[in-house]
Amino acid sequence: MPQPEKLILEVFNQGDSLKMGLFDQVQSAPTLRHYSLVTVSFAELINLSTDLIEVLNRPAKDELSKINQLKSLQKIGQLFWDHLLGRSIKEKLKNSPPCVLTLSLDEELIYMPWELIFDGVNFLCLKFSLGRLVRSKGDLALLQYRDLTERLKMLILADPNADLKSAYAEGLNIKNQFNHKTRKVYVDFKSTNIDKTYVKKNICDYDIVHFAGHCEFDRKNIQRSGWVLSDGLFKVEDVLKMGQGCSMPALVFSNACHSAQASSGLIDLEYQRASYGMASAFLFAGVRHYVGTIRKIEDNPSLVFAREFYTQLIFGVSVGESLRLSKLKLIKQFGLTSLHWVNYLLYGDPSFVFFRFQRRRKERKNKPPAFYKKVMIKSALAAVFICCSIFLISWLPKLNPGKFYLFLNSQAEYRKGNNESAIVSGERLIGKDQNFLAVYPIIANAYQRLGNKDKALRYYFDYVLKSEGANNKRHLIRAYIKLGWFYQLDGQYTKAQELYNKAIKLSRLVNDKPSEAVALRKLAVWHIDKNNLGEALDLLTKSIAINLEHQRNFENARNLACDYFDIGLVFANKNDYVAARDFYEKSRKIFERLNLKNELSDCYFNLGEVYLYEKEYNKALDYYFKGIKIDQRQNNRVNLVCGYNMIGELYMEIDDLSKAEAYFKDSAKLAEEINSRIDLASVNYNLGLLYKKRGRKNMARQHWRKAQEIYRSIDFDKYQEIRNQLLELDNI
Repeated sequence: MPQPEKLILEVFNQGDSLKMGLFDQVQSAPTLRHYSLVTVSFAELINLSTDLIEVLNRPAKDELSKINQLKSLQKIGQLFWDHLLGRSIKEKLKNSPPCVLTLSLDEELIYMPWELIFDGVNFLCLKFSLGRLVRSKGDLALLQYRDLTERLKMLILADPNADLKSAYAEGLNIKNQFNHKTRKVYVDFKSTNIDKTYVKKNICDYDIVHFAGHCEFDRKNIQRSGWVLSDGLFKVEDVLKMGQGCSMPALVFSNACHSAQASSGLIDLEYQRASYGMASAFLFAGVRHYVGTIRKIEDNPSLVFAREFYTQLIFGVSVGESLRLSKLKLIKQFGLTSLHWVNYLLYGDPSFVFFRFQRRRKERKNKPPAFYKKVMIKSALAAVFICCSIFLISWLPKLNPGKFYLFLNSQAEYRKGNNESAIVSGERLIGKDQNFLAVYPIIANAYQRLGNKDKALRYYFDYVLKSEGANNKRHLIRAYIKLGWFYQLDGQYTKAQELYNKAIKLSRLVNDKPSEAVALRKLAVWHIDKNNLGEALDLLTKSIAINLEHQRNFENARNLACDYFDIGLVFANKNDYVAARDFYEKSRKIFERLNLKNELSDCYFNLGEVYLYEKEYNKALDYYFKGIKIDQRQNNRVNLVCGYNMIGELYMEIDDLSKAEAYFKDSAKLAEEINSRIDLASVNYNLGLLYKKRGRKNMARQHWRKAQEIYRSIDFDKYQEIRNQLLELDNI
């Protein structure tokens, strides 16, 4: 069965219901078409739209808050998907490959965020080349639609008030883009002192108009909204009046804040009472295609989007696909979580092509053979470019939103402590693309939290092997570090040291300073475990020097906080508790600012340990329980094993042996479940001490022998210490 090249989703307002049908392009003409009726609550849809706007307006201070913002957007988009579309339509949209999707809507429905409907994997605007066609109740006979010639005329209006340098740069950049395309388009560039009279006199002379400047949006009266020019506003009412007397441009790209916003008042069925935003004004004035923004835009992403849009348009790509590829360009350059790609939407037929590769026959007859050779070379290069673009869009992870959504879901679920969900999303992603390297450590970490060491080790190994196979040295460095840390936690110190040294050597070879800093820090902790405190401090000093250079970067700030934390650990091992607490507090402030829950838990426990050594037991318990709450929410079973053991040690020190025994047993049970040998050895040793205090020598002996058996292979000094304690116990 052939795949559709173009889909049309028709939606009609039917009072308290929506009548809708989804058709292939070839099905749009038949007399009989199937529609479904979906009962909806318009009040609920308006509330959802309001919630979505609040999410988009929410400031995102760091990467985690950006991920949470994207997650909220997906949830609201999923609700629209669930409640707005009929079952058959959802199935067809989900199973359709990327293609043109035209939304044919009643004017009362344009306030809904159709582009941001989320099917569980993709937003519609990223999967489809999407555009809106609006059914008007006005008199369409009065409109004069523009006929396009072979050579188009373009007007660029940039920075009308001379107060927005970025808008001027954007306009100039677009003009330069078209300089070598003079046979296809003639460009006029106008900047500064652009007044309403100039726009009214000249706008109808052009096929394409690009506006880069300010746009004021009046929520109380949209008729007062408009482009900000040097002598005031070019308002909605001005646009509507112009459409009655001349043929408006075929394409208007309004790259300005709020230029495509529509009032929720459009739900009013009375056409005369409805209010329109700039997008609606241009459409009802006779503009066939309108590209606008729905919220405040940033300078650099705005320029990147506009350049990519016109690059694609000039190469003969349809206007809808040009818009989609420009969104993907923003995702590639700034990340999916930046949400810059959300800003833009298209009114008009998304399949329309403005620049077609065609010449008249009589011109071809007069061209010499050399001309044909040049045309063939250019055509071949264009074909290669298009093929490469299709390949990149199909296979590169950052340009494949479906895969990237799964990655973000896995990452977000892991950070929230939903380890099973993180694993499910991650393994689904690997099922789609085994070379999506970044997801392997998330799955491995999640399995390690749950105590499934075998599967954690498998994914750490896979991370190494896949990185080697892809010759991706940066991921290979991270894979060495992750696997090394796994071995260190398992007491396999020789393997861990070998992997850390590999990571350091490779990171220096490729000049990956952030990864080098992480490897140095992990090796420092290795030396702390071996009580080589001087060597550890030297390595941490080198790591700090790297991270201080880029501490405004999220990862470097996180790594710097970890450096401070490990220096605190060095001083704690030196019994310098004042210095240890100072460094732990430094790290705590950064962890809290970055909202890093796992690291905060470790920090709380180490601060609690300092207060324990200083005999401030209430403060110590307070910090311990702060850490436990985080680990319980994160379902971090590895940390819980250690945390229960530390709380047991505190209660044993203050001779509350009943509570101490309960926490030790909780720790031992969990350690056995997750097969954590080091923790099992430690808690059995502590249980031996507890039962010795109680005078129960047989129980003490039993637990010490369990600890001794484990320490035999991972810490011979501790093994000998327990051996001596067993001999003393026999002499009591």
